[in-house]
Amino acid sequence: MRNLAEHIVDNIGDIVLSHSIRLGELTLIVRRDAIIRALTFLRDDATVECKLLLDVCGVDYPGRPERFEVVYNLLSVRQNHRVRVKVTTDEDTPVPSVAGVFRSADWFEREAWDMYGIFFSDHPDLRRILTDYGFEGHPLRKDFPLTGYVEVRYDDEAKRVVYEPVKLPQDFRSFDFLSPWEGAQRHLPGDEKADAPKAAAAKTD
Repeated sequence: MRNLAEHIVDNIGDIVLSHSIRLGELTLIVRRDAIIRALTFLRDDATVECKLLLDVCGVDYPGRPERFEVVYNLLSVRQNHRVRVKVTTDEDTPVPSVAGVFRSADWFEREAWDMYGIFFSDHPDLRRILTDYGFEGHPLRKDFPLTGYVEVRYDDEAKRVVYEPVKLPQDFRSFDFLSPWEGAQRHLPGDEKADAPKAAAAKTD
């Protein structure tokens, strides 16, 4: 991987801010405005040959000036290696869309926009993909309320979908403080078929 890192830096070192190797995988941090050039090189270069974009995801670090990282996970089947590319951005600065380099980036970038509010410039169809129409906020941001803002349900009387403030009445919560290793102390379907002596012996072991 060191040879691969040196090859990449020799060719596009002017846009690589830093690089590291961990657990046998190479990670590059590149300039945000040069992400298209970086991924195009990693795709087309005969030594790298990362033809597959497996994922584009966001990471939120609220304490940083540029709170978001956009992470691109690439795979080369022919060369049998992985390369991870990262860029940073904030809530207002767009990241160039790489949907023109890898078609798989289309929905990945839509998900990052939906979940984190990371804007991708020149995206062909940047709209929400997981949340409902009219949803407010971005659920995977660290400052997003744990209960969200509104809940959606179908009102049979109004014959339409309605939005209401989230309510979590204590009476309807069910708490189970049993150890997950011991399991719930109740009979489950099929328990009657168990051999009681064998089960008791297994517990003592």
